[in-house]
Amino acid sequence: MMTKQALRQHIRALKKQYLTEEQTPCEVPLTDLTKGQAPYEIIMLYSALPDEVPTQTLMDELVALGKTVLLPRVINKTDMELRSYTGRKDLQEGAYGIMEPTGELFTDYDKIDVAIIPGMAFDAEGHRLGRGKGFYDRFLARVPHLYKIGLCYSWQMVEHVPSDEHDIRMDQIIQIAHQ
Repeated sequence: MMTKQALRQHIRALKKQYLTEEQTPCEVPLTDLTKGQAPYEIIMLYSALPDEVPTQTLMDELVALGKTVLLPRVINKTDMELRSYTGRKDLQEGAYGIMEPTGELFTDYDKIDVAIIPGMAFDAEGHRLGRGKGFYDRFLARVPHLYKIGLCYSWQMVEHVPSDEHDIRMDQIIQIAHQ
């Protein structure tokens, strides 16, 4: 059984194999977010790093449908906040080179219908391996009711993700095929 550090190294090696410039990353189909679910109105998403499943088209489609899209923004070494996303004008480069939202601060966490969360690896039990900073686990611990969808490429699904007591499990995993 791999440690978290060993699994991160393994996934980084796979990223070098799968995420070459010749390959086209797939966007998330909007229908994947509504399968068997009530329509979501307030959606927490993420602005993807180059090695994560892209979400830009999805964010723009949701905004065009009149949905409220919220994106996390790192505010210090341990915490993140949520900001509204209404279009690409609301993004600027922030911490860790992530395009972060500059929109209105959102604090009514109980109204969020669903959170789509990136990760380095996931398993069938809903365990998620993040980058090791704990931003999502700390945030999600404050919103236990939230329906959490892990989003990854199919090669990021592993047999077992080591987890600790503080690690937050996903309710569902959406795997995107990589072309």
